[in-house]
Amino acid sequence: MKAIPSTHGDLASGISRQVVLPYKKSVQIAFESIRARFFRSMITTMTLVLAVAFLAYVNMGTDVVNGLLQSGDPDIRQRLVLSGFDVGPETTSVTSSPKQRWIAILSILVCGVGIVNAQLMAVTERFREIGTMKCLGALDRFILRLFLLEAGLQGAIGALLGALLGGAAAVMTAMVRFGPLALWALSPDAAVLTLLKAVAVGCILSLAGVFYPALVAARMQPVEA
Repeated sequence: MKAIPSTHGDLASGISRQVVLPYKKSVQIAFESIRARFFRSMITTMTLVLAVAFLAYVNMGTDVVNGLLQSGDPDIRQRLVLSGFDVGPETTSVTSSPKQRWIAILSILVCGVGIVNAQLMAVTERFREIGTMKCLGALDRFILRLFLLEAGLQGAIGALLGALLGGAAAVMTAMVRFGPLALWALSPDAAVLTLLKAVAVGCILSLAGVFYPALVAARMQPVEA
């Protein structure tokens, strides 16, 4: 912890120094908070894992089908048609079905609402903790940063786990339906891009879900807490 001179002039008369916590300390506090509330954090993270896993599953399955189409094998095209894909003689790529897209959107929305609800409950439970930190000199931006760091850590772990699970499930499902050729047809670049997109969506969703609860916590007056 370090202290820097105050620059608020007359408004800060009587306050000669201001407490500022380094970024490393913020990360440490966020990590300890997640560990102290491990089971609740795990439940919140699991909703994110499931949403990201389904998104990765749909997109990775599409990548596998597009890879199979690139082979140009008529038998593969026939098997894709029998599997329910809308593939014509000249089709070179397919996209996810509208039904799959709507399910993915709904799962992401439900996950976002769950994150907001869980974080609002966390803010309520931590009134005394927030009030104590503010009484000790913590600024609004430190409280905001603390909640965003916690959400970022949970979001990164949950999104990565969900992307890997969804991608692996999509590849295994394709191998059951089309055999080992499905694995060889999958482009490594397309697979990595799909996983990165899924992780990015999960992280953004986690941060967006915690932003409003973090503002509520940051604007809380110490006397109210």
